[in-house]
Amino acid sequence: MFTGIVAAVGNITTVAPLAGGLDAGVRLAIDAGPLPLADVALGDSIAINGACMTVVEKTANSFTVDVSRESLSKTVGLDAPGEVNLEKALTLAERLGGHLVSGHVDGLGTVHSFEPVGESRELVIDAPHELAKFLAYKGSVVVNGVSLTVNRVEDLEAGAGKVCRFSINLIPHTIEVTTLKHLRAGSKVNLEIDLIARYVERMLSAKG
Repeated sequence: MFTGIVAAVGNITTVAPLAGGLDAGVRLAIDAGPLPLADVALGDSIAINGACMTVVEKTANSFTVDVSRESLSKTVGLDAPGEVNLEKALTLAERLGGHLVSGHVDGLGTVHSFEPVGESRELVIDAPHELAKFLAYKGSVVVNGVSLTVNRVEDLEAGAGKVCRFSINLIPHTIEVTTLKHLRAGSKVNLEIDLIARYVERMLSAKG
């Protein structure tokens, strides 16, 4: 489990195909930047751009994960060198500064706009229609591993189908300490809906 509070911005330094061909996935070597790794053991989980991955190798300031082809097909930002948001798994001794996050990406969103509003910036994202029922005003959502609050949400017809368009306000601190600063209109982002909303929907939809 995670909180969606990014601990550091790291960098994917190398992407190497795993043995077994194109369908096997890739191995990522990641420079952890300022993220301390002294308490990280092989087998521990680290969220990379919101996707939970298992540490298979580590040094004092870097670690390695294997990403399956299935994970690559359901996420963005894990298939090429570049900056990534990092968070170590939550312990029961830590403050829950964001919200409970599983690190399982539910879908890909597309940035509609990212514009200044005073000192902050408004991030507007189009989410797949199937995630619409999980997105609510003042509810929580994870974007590329960052826990954020939905300020506005509406269901729209867009192109060939329906989308759920939601708006988030990003304060200067969040922009400074995460990779969200690099987003532009058209950028793809990893989305994870609120954990509680997921279970509520299941309870309401279950028959019997």
